[in-house]
Amino acid sequence: MDLKEYFKKIGFTGQYDKADLDNLFTIHKLHVMNIPFENLGIHSGEKNTLDLHIIYDKIVKSNRGGWCCENNHLFSWVLKEMGYKFSTLGSKVFTMDSHLINLVEIDGKQYIADVSFGVSGQIWHPLELISGKDQPQPPGVFRLINNGMQWVLEKTCRKKLVQDEAFANSSLLDKRLTKTLYSFTLTPRDVDHFRKMSDCLQTSPDSLFMLKSICSLQTATGFRALFGWTYSEVTFKEDSDLVDMKEIPDCEIEALLRDKFNVVLVNKFTPKNNKADYYI
Repeated sequence: MDLKEYFKKIGFTGQYDKADLDNLFTIHKLHVMNIPFENLGIHSGEKNTLDLHIIYDKIVKSNRGGWCCENNHLFSWVLKEMGYKFSTLGSKVFTMDSHLINLVEIDGKQYIADVSFGVSGQIWHPLELISGKDQPQPPGVFRLINNGMQWVLEKTCRKKLVQDEAFANSSLLDKRLTKTLYSFTLTPRDVDHFRKMSDCLQTSPDSLFMLKSICSLQTATGFRALFGWTYSEVTFKEDSDLVDMKEIPDCEIEALLRDKFNVVLVNKFTPKNNKADYYI
């Protein structure tokens, strides 16, 4: 595992031995712009793992992305190699403590780093751990709320303008203007904490990740997402998000993954988009 190779993957050319806030913000944004949030391996005969060396080879060397236990686990290794003071936390999406995030401390302040939530809920920069403060970013306005022992991450969104009326009522569209993304405590977790849930999420027939094949990547102006056969390009505007959706035939999926997400799958991929609560 080579930190310089990771930096080449994300396009970082700064001082990699400087563990300051500017570098943290830069590498966080470059990660989400260059490494997709995806669960495609589950739908192409692979098994996701928490083995860091396997994750590194998959993401850095093999033109792939990953879900949170892969991307954020890899990012924790980057933080460690760069000399940041950090801890790994577990957060609850819906009711499951399944989402791995990192808490970074710099100059006495703490920041939530999360490079793998995906789609419209993806933060581009770490969020300062301060309760009730609006923290605007291109995807919307994020805020962390502390209600005792628990923290909650909320987002205020813009209205969505769907360009093709045929998709105006798509089940993939989240039209809420304020939504809760996840909750967490500040109890440090090691990677073993996520093993059982990681196995469950890729085996249970009720798991969101079994019901839907997902790939999303942030762009300079918004994000791209592929759910099953439905491809979306979302452009952030001042008062709205422009959504361009279309259906992709099977014969074009492989090329789209390569051209739009820089993802190359080795095994046969079977798209899925069954009913489950996950939105753009």
